[in-house]
Amino acid sequence: MNLFTLFISAMLINNIILSKFLGMCPFMGVSTKMDSAVGMGLAVIFVIFGASILSWLLYYFVLVPLGLEYMELICFILLIAAFVQFVEMFIKKTSPALYKQLGIYLPLITTNCAVLYVAMDNITQEYNLIETIVNSIAVPAGFMLMLCIFATMRERLNANDVPKAFQGNPIAFVVAAIMAIAFSSLAGLV
Repeated sequence: MNLFTLFISAMLINNIILSKFLGMCPFMGVSTKMDSAVGMGLAVIFVIFGASILSWLLYYFVLVPLGLEYMELICFILLIAAFVQFVEMFIKKTSPALYKQLGIYLPLITTNCAVLYVAMDNITQEYNLIETIVNSIAVPAGFMLMLCIFATMRERLNANDVPKAFQGNPIAFVVAAIMAIAFSSLAGLV
């Protein structure tokens, strides 16, 4: 039950976008079309999951035994940067259309604070490997869910008559704020 609670909490209640406002750059930039939102969501799931597991292993099997815990931030940043480069090369090779759709936002996953946050949070919360795996799947799954919901809303907004002053990013920020308010109502569930 504890793992289920962790999953629901990380995915919906403490959603990384709506409660912590991390990862807003790809959230606002890639959410204009559902195809690119799904592609970015899958890339973020893969990167956060892989980087978090590797970071956990690096911390507990290299840094702790050597007494180098203070090096975690630098090591995690380097690990995440290398991992994102691997993902970027993989997507470029396997799906050139998705690579072109994601554009500049794909390499920006390296600087996406959400990736580093999850890796650091797993260590800070002292999660074991199983809890780290659950958290590292739930957080990016929540990111992808919000990205897809938001992309759907933005596609509908683009098809409707929106006042000129609110077209584009202004109405997107208003909708994101309303989503954050709506999802904050789930806070008492867990």
